[in-house]
Amino acid sequence: MARRLISSGSTFEQEIGYSRAVVDGEWVFVSGTTGFDYKAMTIPESLVEQTEQCLRNIESALVEAGASLRDVVRVTYVLPNAAEFRDCWPILRKYFGEIRPAAMMISAGLADPRMRIEIEVTARRSKP
Repeated sequence: MARRLISSGSTFEQEIGYSRAVVDGEWVFVSGTTGFDYKAMTIPESLVEQTEQCLRNIESALVEAGASLRDVVRVTYVLPNAAEFRDCWPILRKYFGEIRPAAMMISAGLADPRMRIEIEVTARRSKP
C-alpha cells in the first residue's frame, strides 16, 4: 500500500512542509497537533479548551485515515508549563480513559506563544 498524506487544511502544513497525518499500511502517524481551529485559524486562550480542540483535530485526522481514537497506541503531550499538565487530565481521560495508550509528557517551548499544548499520536488501524 502506498503512503497516503492527510491534510487538515492548516496554513502551517503548507508553510512548513508537513502533513497532519501519514498513513503507511496499518499505521497512522498524526503530527504534533495544537489547539488551533484550523478552519478559522484561531486558538482559544484556555489550556483546557486547547486540549479539547487538539483531540478533536486528531480525531478528525484519524477518521480521514480510516482509524479512530480507539486505534491510538502511543501519545505524546508537549506543554511549555509542566505544572499545568494536571489541568488537562479530565479531558485526556475523556478521550483516552478506556483506550489507555502508551504515553509521555514533555515540557518544552512551542512554536507560537499562544500554544499551551501540542499532542502527537500513533495509531494502528484494525483493518487497512
